[in-house]
Amino acid sequence: MLETLPIYDSFLQRLDPRIKIISIFIFSILTAVSQKFNVLLLAFSISLAVFFTANIPIKEAIKRLIPVNTLVIFLWFFLPFTFKGNTVFTLFDLPVTLEGILLATMITVKSNVIMLMLIALTLSTPIVTIAHAMHEMKVPKKIVHLFFFTLRYIHVIHNEYIRLSNSMKIRSFKPKTNFHTYRTYAYMVGMLLIKSLERAQRVHNAMRCRGFNGNLYSLSNFSIQKTDKIVMAIMMILFLLLGIIEWTTIPLF
Repeated sequence: MLETLPIYDSFLQRLDPRIKIISIFIFSILTAVSQKFNVLLLAFSISLAVFFTANIPIKEAIKRLIPVNTLVIFLWFFLPFTFKGNTVFTLFDLPVTLEGILLATMITVKSNVIMLMLIALTLSTPIVTIAHAMHEMKVPKKIVHLFFFTLRYIHVIHNEYIRLSNSMKIRSFKPKTNFHTYRTYAYMVGMLLIKSLERAQRVHNAMRCRGFNGNLYSLSNFSIQKTDKIVMAIMMILFLLLGIIEWTTIPLF
């Protein structure tokens, strides 16, 4: 199935996808390079506003934020203890620094802010439409193809992984900390790589038989409407505000 993500009807869903891609790209860069918490607070407010505009259920957002925050949690186990700075307190005779806590907090906020915007994009725009929009924006073809086919076939590889995993369970395989377990998982990863290569070759041959020349075509043409221009202007003003707060000393708030 080509479309594996639900698309929710909303005001954001009806905007030109090129406007959404440009806005989220600029927003993500500004958020990633920001070093001020007041900028991150404003960015968080913008991402929440965009998210709720997309009319996406909270449950869907939480489900997609869990993997990101699972990785972030590991940072909290290391950064406060390893980052040099002023010691706030000690835990198990290990100094916890203020700078480490602030850095971990900043990374946590940045990750969730950017992820909220990406969730709003992917759950308001079909993956095929995003790929066509990237192609219309003159993004290099190889990047567009990599993006499109990765999302198109990642669930196929996942299904193959589940099939191999179930076959191992049927054979009474129980993972342990021994050489047999490591070798078995190595074999499974190798089989996934082989299956992926075979699938890629079959898809490539099928596309060549159908005359694929590297271009992605769409039955509908993109057109920027008045609403798109207004939204783009508002987003540019907000981005300018973020930049002013970040790189100037003007006390806006």
